[in-house]
Amino acid sequence: MHASKLEVAGGFAFTPEIHRDERGFFASPMQEAAFTAATGTRFTVAQTNHSVSARGVLRGIHFTVLPPGQAKYVYCAHGRALDVMVDIRVGSPTFGQWSALELDAESCRAVYFPDGVGHAFMALEDDTVMSYLVSTSYQAELEKAIDALDPQLGIPWPSDVVPTRSARDRAAPRLAEAEALGILPRYVDCLPRQSSGEG
Repeated sequence: MHASKLEVAGGFAFTPEIHRDERGFFASPMQEAAFTAATGTRFTVAQTNHSVSARGVLRGIHFTVLPPGQAKYVYCAHGRALDVMVDIRVGSPTFGQWSALELDAESCRAVYFPDGVGHAFMALEDDTVMSYLVSTSYQAELEKAIDALDPQLGIPWPSDVVPTRSARDRAAPRLAEAEALGILPRYVDCLPRQSSGEG
């Protein structure tokens, strides 16, 4: 398992070894020992999520209010997606920055999203399946969104695809508006969870 730091503080990408033979291949996208060695913390799984999206579907930027927050470990089980992490933690040294990685079912590369960062992805193929391990259970009232097309962020979504978004995501505020509304997490509130061993 190869681990690499991303541009957003606390974010990591993990690429497992792929074992191929005449039957196909086998990979382990999440390995606790490698994860702990890279991040210095353990990842507690409270829930698994599974989404299927048509080409051009754009989900996010989503985040969970702190507390409790929600860390995520995400990989693409089928198809291909442009997966984006956005630092929305007020006071973070990388606030407003993003990391974008293409995830696909062939590489089984995964991305770790620490508490307080935003997550978005665009499906690049029909029937793209994204699988998530998350550290807290879903609570609808704690889920927030930021406009993934915010020009201030300048995320390089594919220009040849017209994005399909939910009504909630289309109505989401831009980053500066969300900061003015006081709904963004504070970096200092995210640090204890990242170092507490709770993921």
